[in-house]
Amino acid sequence: MHSYFAVYYFFALVYMHNNFIFAQVNVHKMEDLLLHSEKLIHETSLGFRRYLYDHINWSNRLIGVKGARGTGKTTLLLQYLKTVDLPISQKAYLTLDDIYFSGNSLLESGKTFYQMGGKLLVLDEVHKYPTWAQEIKNLYDRYPDLKIIFTGSSIVDIAKQEGDLSRRALMYELKGLSYREYLFFKKGYIFPSIPLETLIDPKNSIRNLLDKDFKPLAYFQEYLKTGYYPYEVEDPRGFYQRLKQQLRLIVEYDMAELKGFDIRHAKKMLQLLFVVAQQVPFKPNIIKLAEKTGIHRNSINNYLYYLEEARILSLLQSSGTSTALLQKPEKVYLENSNLLYALSEELPSLGAVREIFFNNQLGIMHHLSFPKKGDFLVNGKYLFEIGGKNKSSKQITDSTQAWVVKDDIEYPIGKSIPLWLFGFLY
Repeated sequence: MHSYFAVYYFFALVYMHNNFIFAQVNVHKMEDLLLHSEKLIHETSLGFRRYLYDHINWSNRLIGVKGARGTGKTTLLLQYLKTVDLPISQKAYLTLDDIYFSGNSLLESGKTFYQMGGKLLVLDEVHKYPTWAQEIKNLYDRYPDLKIIFTGSSIVDIAKQEGDLSRRALMYELKGLSYREYLFFKKGYIFPSIPLETLIDPKNSIRNLLDKDFKPLAYFQEYLKTGYYPYEVEDPRGFYQRLKQQLRLIVEYDMAELKGFDIRHAKKMLQLLFVVAQQVPFKPNIIKLAEKTGIHRNSINNYLYYLEEARILSLLQSSGTSTALLQKPEKVYLENSNLLYALSEELPSLGAVREIFFNNQLGIMHHLSFPKKGDFLVNGKYLFEIGGKNKSSKQITDSTQAWVVKDDIEYPIGKSIPLWLFGFLY
């Protein structure tokens, strides 16, 4: 009997010793991560902040920011970490695609950070960690004075995650740069955003809101081609190559998050994207798309919606159509004009570029649908026709709430509004 207890006691000591060593190793690795976090926070510039920064309720204890790759989620949260009034030892940035998390749990790491006095934990790329939702929920529930902010791809649907995180987290989505933001980020121009109602009201003088020497068309084409993603400044020459690589990563890796999408079909998805990119904007012909891609026609509609979830496509439904059902869209667009220039085999048509830009900039804060007349119906009441500077209003003359959006004009004239101005909405 005594020998049994001696053996039991021996193994218990070994177990405790090993776990103590493991815990020490964890703390050591954790300290390395925190040193890296401190370095990143210190190096982060506060000179330019994205539109979303001022829209987030930072007082909430659990905040999620999702968005497409390359839109600036990481920088946004590092800026918050830098400005928040906490000692550097009490705030940290951790990215879950770090190799550290292949052998260490998020829950235990969060616990260690909290025990070290941590108050604010920013978790980047959470979709790279399989059980992120459950473990974030556990951290939230166990440590009431720990604030957590996390980022994920645009595909992340928090409502479908385990752990019922959706009732706890305040979710936001970060889009690419608006034309207004681009002018500040790349050229140093600082302008206020202009709400849609102000923009369409003829009583308001847009000229008075802008510098008198500002030439609004001077950088507009540049923005349409390469201005939507902030990382363009790092390598302008390699921008399109990087953008194509980004699309491949989204389809081949990020889309694994989508329920119903078999990642083994990624090659067909890329083929569909390429075919669509040569035709946008267009009303999809399901049979022809199936023939060109080898995707079963019953699956084409789902694939289009998957690409929209990934913020690669934008699908426009007819006005009055329910968005609850995955119906065939009335019109298909690429999500932004930079994608069009990157994927088109030939120089894109100006008409396609204009419509994609308008759809992208308006769609971020407003509801768009396809009307019986004109090109876009906004919020169910504002009708817009898109074209060049010689575009007439004959298609929408019978509507009092209608405007012609013209490329190549500098300022509003009557019922004509310049296209670039819709890049000042956010």
